[in-house]
Amino acid sequence: MDELPARARALVARHPRDARLRRVGTSRAGTPLWLLSVGHGSRHALVVAGPHANEPVGGGTVLRLAERALADPRLCEGADATWNLLLCLDPDGSRRNEGWLAGPYTLGNYFRNFFRPGFLEQPEWLPDGADGAVLPETRALLDVQDGLRPFFQCSLHGVDVGGGFVELTRDLPGLDRRLAQTAARLGIPRELGPYDTLYWPTLGPAVYRIPPPRRGDLAAAITEAAVESTWFHPHRYGTVTAVVEAPMWGVTAVEDDTPPTDADAVLRAISRTLRHDTALLQDILARVRPSVSTGPDAARLLAPVDDYLLVGPGIADSWDPDTHDAAPRPLPPLDTARLTALAISARRVALRTAGLLHQLVTRSGHDPARALPELDRLIDDWCADYRDGHGARWIPVARQVEYQSRVVVAAFELAGRHARVNVHSAESGWGSEPAVPMHRE
Repeated sequence: MDELPARARALVARHPRDARLRRVGTSRAGTPLWLLSVGHGSRHALVVAGPHANEPVGGGTVLRLAERALADPRLCEGADATWNLLLCLDPDGSRRNEGWLAGPYTLGNYFRNFFRPGFLEQPEWLPDGADGAVLPETRALLDVQDGLRPFFQCSLHGVDVGGGFVELTRDLPGLDRRLAQTAARLGIPRELGPYDTLYWPTLGPAVYRIPPPRRGDLAAAITEAAVESTWFHPHRYGTVTAVVEAPMWGVTAVEDDTPPTDADAVLRAISRTLRHDTALLQDILARVRPSVSTGPDAARLLAPVDDYLLVGPGIADSWDPDTHDAAPRPLPPLDTARLTALAISARRVALRTAGLLHQLVTRSGHDPARALPELDRLIDDWCADYRDGHGARWIPVARQVEYQSRVVVAAFELAGRHARVNVHSAESGWGSEPAVPMHRE
């Protein structure tokens, strides 16, 4: 986490006329939130890295975008644009993932060191609306959005296992073709039916329309992104928001659009497995909770565990052909790509929960319930299913960054053609704190 602002400061030192680094807020743990701005155009693009703590690719992407914007006049002067790059929205959560960030890049190392806060502590969500936002990271982002009124906003996310895709608040015709070209050149699989977008309109292969916000219960909010969020907050300014997902471990089958032999049989198997895994993990949690509840960071680790165990049975019921007929929405047509994505998502819920439980027990310093050997076995078996059953293969970081940065530039160029012009300068008078260049602090 310390490397990002250091590299941004070095970039500003090399380009003092065209690059600025400003502190726009402070995290809950007192970590500065830094905004790197490149260019002097009247139209603003806002790119947010690190909104989810376990998705680090955005940090490298914003630095790559800054370099591209400085090197290519078409991205700044030619577009009358300023690029505003938030280095990391959740630096505290991201720091908790440093156990795997230095490698080795194996699925087992990733899930044993995985951290993502509970839903109510994720700064992009607005469960109580913008006026009710209490997280300082959220308030800082809202202030930046209201100050910049960007014509284009991009939220940088990472898929741990699967493929790349984009979610949009407004259609950007042609983005699906640009995404396909980039994915083909870099060998990145496109996810043609992500779990996140199960009920969303498709704008093109691997491009989906985010529905307008709607209120729902906690389980729905955790499993569906169509809730009030910072993605939609600047919608009032004519902003188009793109959520760009880049995979860490790629799975070829997520872009296989062939019809399955027996979709219902696959769904039954996925649902049955998820119920079984959830029951195992609920039993482990019941055994270890008395001994870990007072341990270091117990509350922060237990919150996402409780979230995942809450939604697991409901997800299984919503997919099971024997039970989903009673659900409020029928499942969309299912091809091999979407069935693969559902199987990966079900396994993800279990693996994240097991990894967090593993950390809880390890950090407590004792294991009276003898849960660690069982958790190690489950994590190894489930990671083997990803690796051997789905063919999950690590994508080098440089390739993840290049893919994500190219997709962002494509969306930026298309948004510049289709979005209305917002003339607004943020050079003074905006932000949650005084704009102080980092290299002068």
